[in-house]
Amino acid sequence: MPEELKKLLKENQAIALKINREIKDLSFISSLNEDEEIEIITPQSKEGLEILRHSVAHIMAHAVKDLFPDVKVTIGPAIEDGFYYDFDRDTPFTEEDLQKIEKRMHEIIKSRQPFIRKEISKDEAIKLFESLGESYKIEIINEIEDEKVSIYEEGGFIDLCRGPHIPHTGIVKAFKLLSVAGAYWRGDERNKMLQRIYGTAFPTKEELQDYLNFLEEVKKRDHRRLGKQLRLFEISEEVGPGLIIWLPNGAIVRKIIEDFWKDEHLKAGYQLLYTPHIARLDLWRKSGHLDFYRENMYSPMEIDEIAYQLKPMNCPFHIQVYKSELRSYRELPLRFAELGTVYRYERSGVLHGLLRVRGFTQDDAHIFCTEEQLEEEIQKVLDFTVFILSTFGFTAYDIYISTRPEKYVGSIENWEKATFALEEALKTRNLPYQIDPGEGVFYGPKIDIKIKDVLNRSWQCSTIQVDFNIPERFDITYRGKDGKEHRPIMIHRALMGSLERFMGVLIEHYAGAFPLWLAPVQIEVMSISEKHADYAARVYRQLINNDFRVKLNIDNEKIGYKIRNATLNKVPYMVIIGDKEIENNAITVRKRDGENFELIKFEKFIEFLVNDIKDKK
Repeated sequence: MPEELKKLLKENQAIALKINREIKDLSFISSLNEDEEIEIITPQSKEGLEILRHSVAHIMAHAVKDLFPDVKVTIGPAIEDGFYYDFDRDTPFTEEDLQKIEKRMHEIIKSRQPFIRKEISKDEAIKLFESLGESYKIEIINEIEDEKVSIYEEGGFIDLCRGPHIPHTGIVKAFKLLSVAGAYWRGDERNKMLQRIYGTAFPTKEELQDYLNFLEEVKKRDHRRLGKQLRLFEISEEVGPGLIIWLPNGAIVRKIIEDFWKDEHLKAGYQLLYTPHIARLDLWRKSGHLDFYRENMYSPMEIDEIAYQLKPMNCPFHIQVYKSELRSYRELPLRFAELGTVYRYERSGVLHGLLRVRGFTQDDAHIFCTEEQLEEEIQKVLDFTVFILSTFGFTAYDIYISTRPEKYVGSIENWEKATFALEEALKTRNLPYQIDPGEGVFYGPKIDIKIKDVLNRSWQCSTIQVDFNIPERFDITYRGKDGKEHRPIMIHRALMGSLERFMGVLIEHYAGAFPLWLAPVQIEVMSISEKHADYAARVYRQLINNDFRVKLNIDNEKIGYKIRNATLNKVPYMVIIGDKEIENNAITVRKRDGENFELIKFEKFIEFLVNDIKDKK
């Protein structure tokens, strides 16, 4: 046995091995050969952390079975930030139950129970889990093709599992159960609803505490809570889940975003479009969406005995605009842009505020160009994307190229051309990227840009897709220099993704405290007492006349109360009017972070605001 392995075993740091690049339990030490390639896995490594979390999921299931013997266990994997386990129990788990489960887990961990791996035949496994009343495990076993399966036992609790696991429960130093949610067995809503307990685990208590602090910050920034507090949007059960109602404050922010978007697109040589919300079903059959995207589309409706479809995409409409005239090479590239509202079926279990909805507005555009223009157009879209994202405060992102999926249309030659053009554009702009194999759309490869928010969380927003297929399906052409008809290439692109999702990300990024240019109310003018109301009203009117979004508060309330409400509503600036402001023909300005500008002249304040907005701060 290598000396390093002996040392780490003694320190309880080695929790598994990579033997010839395959991860195994430490129980495989006894069968090691001298010529085998060995890598030691510790809890600090990515693989080690996954093994640790998966083992804690088993310990949680053990604790649940001890406390609630009638519960049936299903599956319990490690996930990106922790683990979960799904249980079949008629009575919902409560917060008090979670505390009991945690307490029992601590007892199991303290007892340092070893994880013991055994391989048995499928028949033996079925008999074993029949005796335990674990019907879900039997269902899983029946689907395994191998003649043997592996089980793990610790402290009398037996579970079906490939492993690997930590040597014993005492390895666990820091864990926390987080929440309970519903989850259909195998993710199928036709199956029984189970209860999913989420938790997390880390190698040290310090890392766990850091993560719990992070979760608290995430909770404070939750766009659903802030959306309600700031009166930005609403989701009504009477209207339907996944359908957004923009309230006045949210509608103002959306208008600002839309106006900025439209102005910048006109500057960049795009033409703006508006297209219908429905179209004949045959249009979607011709585009290929009916064959490749049907599960995300709503059922057709019948109008005049003809089937119509709510649009899931805008692209077939933009094709119709292209086809509305004969096109020449002199017109290309043609850039059509639309804030187009689309409708896609999302299962109720995945709907999440503004981030996952059923009706949303894409900041959509389609560029028709020649093959020679393709790479330059992709570069321009990349530049435009970086400009738009940075304007909204997003300067860090991860970039991926998604390649050909299993189900695709078009020739491999065209797919390779398109993928090459995307890669070359990124290289030319010195933008690092990763390959995401098989994640392209059915008609072409794409660039996906995942922005990082202030908490370093990734959000999928921008996408650039190259399409040789749809122009061919719709037989669109342009007259070339040679006088012959040629097929254009189509670039699909969205910079923000959708206004709904982008707004949700913005809310969480800024914790609802939008920069001045985006804030629904930029300034609140407030009087200290009734005798200051007239002067406050004059300041208010002057600000309105200078095109600022202003609220006037001359109610008979204490100034501290007014300041507190404006701060809670995250108004960037408060203008306070009292005796000294009137005497000096000036104003006192308070920022929402508590900083004060004492007695500033009105004109100076206006100049300050104008510069702030101009710089998009």
